[in-house]
Amino acid sequence: MANVELKQPIVDEIKAQLDGALSLVVVDYRGISVADVTELRKQCREAGVIYKVYKNTMVKRAVEGTEFEGVIKDLEGTNAFAISKDDATLAARTVANFIKKAKVCKLKSGVVEGTYYDEAGIQTIATIPGREELLAKFLGSIQSPIANFARVIKQIAEKDGEPEAAAE
Repeated sequence: MANVELKQPIVDEIKAQLDGALSLVVVDYRGISVADVTELRKQCREAGVIYKVYKNTMVKRAVEGTEFEGVIKDLEGTNAFAISKDDATLAARTVANFIKKAKVCKLKSGVVEGTYYDEAGIQTIATIPGREELLAKFLGSIQSPIANFARVIKQIAEKDGEPEAAAE
């Protein structure tokens, strides 16, 4: 009984971290050095991603009955967890960018906006740009034809104006 009472605050902490979260990524952190994990934590903190190591049994208890329940089957071995509340792809993208440079750890699986993704799926999610970048690309693609149209109209107006000026 006392053991359960000691573990319950940790389960509650995990549940609080997941409350309102858009994504949860399971990271296999085997072979990572202290310097690398410090750098990964720093990058996650700067990006607004929560990066924590919890016992697998605590995470299992916390995610049971939630949209993050799909990761339970991957909770074996040494796992860390990246949680994002602002951008659905941010946790996967931040950890994946670190892994590319450091060549340690690996993305194991994750849940993004209620959908479970295996290792290959979460790797794909990690390549999706953030919301702001997508909006900028979208606005650029909308603005480009309008700007081109305006240039053509201006050139036609200038071209039409030249003969009249020469005729006078």
